[in-house]
Amino acid sequence: MLKSFYPKEYLDSVYQIDFRALYQKGVRGVLFDVDNTLVPHGAPADDKAKALFVSLGELGIKTCLISNNKLGRVKSFADSVGAAYVENAHKPSVKGYQRGMEKIGCSQGNTIFVGDQIFTDIYGANRAGIFTILVKPIHPKEEIQIVLKRYLEHVVLYFYKKQKYKNKR
Repeated sequence: MLKSFYPKEYLDSVYQIDFRALYQKGVRGVLFDVDNTLVPHGAPADDKAKALFVSLGELGIKTCLISNNKLGRVKSFADSVGAAYVENAHKPSVKGYQRGMEKIGCSQGNTIFVGDQIFTDIYGANRAGIFTILVKPIHPKEEIQIVLKRYLEHVVLYFYKKQKYKNKR
């Protein structure tokens, strides 16, 4: 049961991901969550995020933002980084991820998803059949409903890390 919430990889930051290696393995599309994945909650695209999207474009990787936020927030961020977007995605619904892949012309086999929340981002992308990377939230300040979910995420991560350790042995 818990395995449906497990990411394929778990990293400290989106900026640690080796996108060049992923490209060499056939990845051609990346779907990203925005808030607390790329920038702190509600923040505009910063220079670091913009540089990431430029480098992904230079590699030949297409990008799409998948967010439960409203159009204004998602569109302005997407415009700043030059990405496609799906606003009001209703994550963990699979439809938002599917729409994102359609927008960038990619499929389950050549797309990854990067996000900071297990119960929306990772669970939804896993259900959509996409390779998932969980990153630690950028900033601790979050809305109350997210703070409450973080406590449950700690339980899932405990068992995830325990299984990873067991598999390495």
